Order: sequence, then structure tokens, then C-alpha cells
Amino acid sequence: MTSSKFVTIAAALACFFALSACANTIRGVGKDASNTVDATQGAVNDIAK
Repeated sequence: MTSSKFVTIAAALACFFALSACANTIRGVGKDASNTVDATQGAVNDIAK
């Protein structure tokens, strides 16, 4: 295997792992936002009672 081919494969793998980490982070942010909305609605309901 030539060194340029090795570098290309290594760079592709690094990009793959970086992008997969981003997907998990975005999914986590969505869950956090949803939990924040739920908590806010619960607090509003408690105050209204």
C-alpha cells in the first residue's frame, strides 16, 4: 500500500468518525430541547393550578 493511499484511507476514516459523533450530538441536543419544553409546560401548569 502506498503512503498516499494510506493517508487517504486514514483521512476518510477520521471524517467518518467525526461525522458520526456529530449525529449523536445533534440527536442529544434535540432531546435536551424537548425535555426543556416539557419541563416549562409542567411549571406553567403548576403555576396555573
